[in-house]
Amino acid sequence: MTTHTHINTQALHASFSSDSATNSVDAPLYRTTAYQFNSTEHAANLFGLKELGNIYTRLNNPTVDVLEKTIASIEGGAAAVALSSGTAAVFYSIINLAQAGDEIVASSNLYGGSFTQFNDILPQLGINVRFVDPSNAENFTKEINAKTRAVFVESIGNPSLDVADISAISDVAHRHGLPLIVDATFTAGIFKPLEQGADIAVYSLTKWYGGHGNGVGGVVVDKGTFDWSTSKHPLLSQPENSYNGLRFGIDLPEPLLPIAYALRLRLVPLRNLGACISPDNAYSFIQGIKTLPLRVKQHSENALKVAEYLQARSQVEWVRYPGLSNHASHPTAVKQFNGGFGAILVFELSGGEQAGRQFIEKLKLFKHVANVGDAKSLAIHPASTTHSQLTVDQQASAGISPGLVRLSIGIENVDDIIADIDQALT
Repeated sequence: MTTHTHINTQALHASFSSDSATNSVDAPLYRTTAYQFNSTEHAANLFGLKELGNIYTRLNNPTVDVLEKTIASIEGGAAAVALSSGTAAVFYSIINLAQAGDEIVASSNLYGGSFTQFNDILPQLGINVRFVDPSNAENFTKEINAKTRAVFVESIGNPSLDVADISAISDVAHRHGLPLIVDATFTAGIFKPLEQGADIAVYSLTKWYGGHGNGVGGVVVDKGTFDWSTSKHPLLSQPENSYNGLRFGIDLPEPLLPIAYALRLRLVPLRNLGACISPDNAYSFIQGIKTLPLRVKQHSENALKVAEYLQARSQVEWVRYPGLSNHASHPTAVKQFNGGFGAILVFELSGGEQAGRQFIEKLKLFKHVANVGDAKSLAIHPASTTHSQLTVDQQASAGISPGLVRLSIGIENVDDIIADIDQALT
């Protein structure tokens, strides 16, 4: 794998040069379930972690390997593990370090599915999650205790669009010997959380990394610098029954020890629970990544112009977009992001929920779908869809008002985007 410093080059050349068997300059799509072992010794070495290689596509696949190495290179991580969805990536990132009796401290402004996972599903497994307002990093300190195993935030809250100060929150986490996990889905291509102090980054590849609405997948990226050997992290510092008592954070040979977290995630949760990504989806994402820098630049430029346009409309009560100078998190966004402020904006129409629904139904260019990050412009009413499982109080805590409309601004000509919004408002 070659090393490049600029994302435009990394997206094209980070992990694949040519295929040694055919000289193909594009990564082949390997639709295979299993792989031939060279000998019984070779098979035993692979299963015993004495050497790395292909065993079974639930664990790894040559096409998926290209995807993982590309993303690890772009994000500045030591290793990445691709999974079947962003939701699976969030879940595995937690259960890889927390078990029954443990706790997680998380920001309260999470995507609806993640909030339900943390608020309802993880507690059923004995993992309690304490939610805090992420606007002040010290809020996390108040909820950290001896049972806490990690701090979890989103780089931009969905759909509140509050920007978390990752360096400040990572300082708090590290002060307590804890890793910081950042779901940076909304900032793919404009922000690298691992460079700001995060230890683990999570992405839904379905969104901007893929960028074309034609695949579902997720990824967990391990920075490779966190010390997992302490008693605060028993799943990595104590013997693993399924691997003959191996202590992942202590016993692995030096080349593998820095990626103990990623390796355990692959060999325990992924191997035994099976949320693997398909090679076909991995191949689609590899193609999408090639234009990631170009797309996110256009997304951001268009979104800022749309936000400024909406601010000037009398039917609009307020607009939230991190690129606007009046946004509460604008200074943090300026400090952290490089190349734009993302594609997502939210706003409230005069008339509340009814006006928001009517606006969406009048749109023609925008697609009314439960997705973001597509090359096409998308729109949705979160209170009745993506966050409908939350109570009114929980929605309010996440920054969701009854009439809030979320737009994912695409890469179409911005004049056409604004014209469609204008006719829907009119």
